[in-house]
Amino acid sequence: MNFNLPDALTAYLAELDAFIADEIVPLQAQDDNERFFDHRREWARTDFDNGGLPRHEWEELLAQARRRADRAGHLRFALPREFGGKDGGNLWMAVIREHLAAKGLGLHNDLQNEHSIVANNPFVLVIRDFGTPKQCDQLIAGMLDERVKLAFGLTEPEHGSDATHMETRAVRETRNGLAGWRIDGEKMWTTGMHVATHCLVFARTSGNDGDAAGISAFLVPAQASGVKIEEYLWTFNMPTDHPRVSFTDVWVAQDTLLGPLDGGLAIAQHFVHENRIRQAASSLGAADYCVRESVKYARARRPFGQELAQNQGIQFPLVELATQIEMLRLLIRKTAWEMDQMPKPEVERQLSDKVSMCNFWANRLCCEAADTAMQVHGGLGYSRHKPFEHIYRHHRRYRITEGAEEIQKRKVAGFLFGYMGPNKIARAAG
Repeated sequence: MNFNLPDALTAYLAELDAFIADEIVPLQAQDDNERFFDHRREWARTDFDNGGLPRHEWEELLAQARRRADRAGHLRFALPREFGGKDGGNLWMAVIREHLAAKGLGLHNDLQNEHSIVANNPFVLVIRDFGTPKQCDQLIAGMLDERVKLAFGLTEPEHGSDATHMETRAVRETRNGLAGWRIDGEKMWTTGMHVATHCLVFARTSGNDGDAAGISAFLVPAQASGVKIEEYLWTFNMPTDHPRVSFTDVWVAQDTLLGPLDGGLAIAQHFVHENRIRQAASSLGAADYCVRESVKYARARRPFGQELAQNQGIQFPLVELATQIEMLRLLIRKTAWEMDQMPKPEVERQLSDKVSMCNFWANRLCCEAADTAMQVHGGLGYSRHKPFEHIYRHHRRYRITEGAEEIQKRKVAGFLFGYMGPNKIARAAG
């Protein structure tokens, strides 16, 4: 059993480090762009007088970094070569995401809004796998150069993680001689809607509340009549681009249907495992950063004439975190490697519990590591002159999004107790 990373992967990490040093660090240093990352970061990023939205200057800086990464061949790494990518697999992406997050805050990788010089781009593959040839032609090229941006309209105000009871409805309706659909409903946490060209809206088209079948996905133009941003939801970590959006008498043509009629939930689940394992790796990297910075500070700080690190009250919490980081790293990499050995549908059937283990534990571990780092650093750790409060506020949301902790544990329990997965126990009739 060989636990060494492939030589090509370690070489690519070095290539990324060189690119960051040559292209991204100078960009972050120019024109006082450091204000977006130092103690001023929340205020520099947030337009508090405009709904709490991200400031244009902040989003433009991120876009500039992504353009540089794209020119260098890094941004599309995870995508297939047909889209200018490098066919990056799950193991490589997990290692890369951990590596970038372990560097701390910076323009190279700011996960508050999923920005990274090595992007995820799940919507490209969604359109490729579910879109018609016309939809692919209209959307994919634009998504790659960011002319086309998709928001995701799944969650609803009254139902949260339960998509099967969604109240948004789509009914067939012909207008001006054209067949189409009328959509009515409301969505929450429709991230990126302020810049989106389209919103992928999920709506019930048949069946009963609670049925997994009968939900369809529609590519609704963001500026369509009846689409309204009702409010931006201010969050623990600002700025916000997470609105509540209403859809009132919104009519879309038949060709906006994405994928099979009544089979929309498969689209919503299409990229969940890849997202969760990569998010777990990012949380792992951020946790590792918090621990290493705490160790460094504890060795340098000398209260009462001796190193702070001499105290077991400082040592033991960091020892426990470091131990969990080492163990979790092995599980994440093993799971990502196994994901690369099988087709996507088999991941759901064979490994979904392991992906959930990685995700919920990594996100919790990162929050604990950030909290411990604040404690070790004392008052300075609580201040915004250190990054730990930012890391905590950001990664705390991942214990709710990408599948709440409770949802992840339910998945693990389903596999563990034989309600689902490869060892599913058949229930006796009656």
